[in-house]
Amino acid sequence: MPTLKKTVKFSGVGIHSGTPVHMVVKPSKKYGIFFRRTDLGQDLIPAKFDNVGDTKMRNTTIGNLDGAHVKTIEHFMAAMFMAGVDSAIVEIDGPETPILDGSAVEFYDAISKVGATDGKIKKIIVRKPIYVSAREVFKSLPVLSRIKIWFMNLLAGRKIDGFVKLTPTDDKSLNISATLVYREKIIGYQSFSYTYNGTKKSIQDFVKNIARARTFGKYGEWEYLKKHGMAHGANEHNVIALNDAGDGTLNKTFWPDEFVRHKIIDAIGDMFTSGRFIVGNLESYKGSHAMNNMVLKKLFSNPDNYDIIDA
Repeated sequence: MPTLKKTVKFSGVGIHSGTPVHMVVKPSKKYGIFFRRTDLGQDLIPAKFDNVGDTKMRNTTIGNLDGAHVKTIEHFMAAMFMAGVDSAIVEIDGPETPILDGSAVEFYDAISKVGATDGKIKKIIVRKPIYVSAREVFKSLPVLSRIKIWFMNLLAGRKIDGFVKLTPTDDKSLNISATLVYREKIIGYQSFSYTYNGTKKSIQDFVKNIARARTFGKYGEWEYLKKHGMAHGANEHNVIALNDAGDGTLNKTFWPDEFVRHKIIDAIGDMFTSGRFIVGNLESYKGSHAMNNMVLKKLFSNPDNYDIIDA
């Protein structure tokens, strides 16, 4: 049950809410990562897949949407996993984690600098294939949500397709393969693969090739998003902004395929809402937070699908 050796603090704004927020990550003897909204009360909000309240806003939100909840936890969760921390209390005074630079690198740097206590994150071994399609997720949503998503996809020229698949592996790794397909020329078809096996090499690979990859969006969609409660905190420092023609960006990228590398961060963060190191192959084709979450729900719906072992 590794936790932090010392307290870590973060400050910034939420990318969707635009609200200034302060976040204090504290060591904990209680297994699991829990958020506490200090502006609302003392209740703990588990950062678990079965406590995810919303994924429609292009993020992962935990808690009660009509009460204590925290949005956009995925980048922070990815950093905690890569730093080897599975237990902490996160005190936060707003509805959303700070977006910082739009990637996981600032979270990871601060957490890894403090370090984790002895112990390893327990493993979940995937025993049977689990498959979720975009249409399956779409059909599970309320009618109003489906209308909004359909309109946003129409605006962006995207189809409701794609899938996320989790399958057994013969090695002791989490092997992630992500693919994006966008009509915008600057993205087009991009694929990227990453393997985490707990070694220093795999962590260094994440830090060097993935951690700095930022979230992205089309500049022409910004006003629409703001009208619907999203992207109020987005700016040129925390989002890769695609131009209206879709053939370039308004700010510089670290890599031409930074877009799909960011999807690796999202996948790692979402998978860590299992509370464990998932050993298996994760294939994401035009994946989403909603599909990642449903894959976990399906995985844990039947004990025959997995084994839990000590790391």
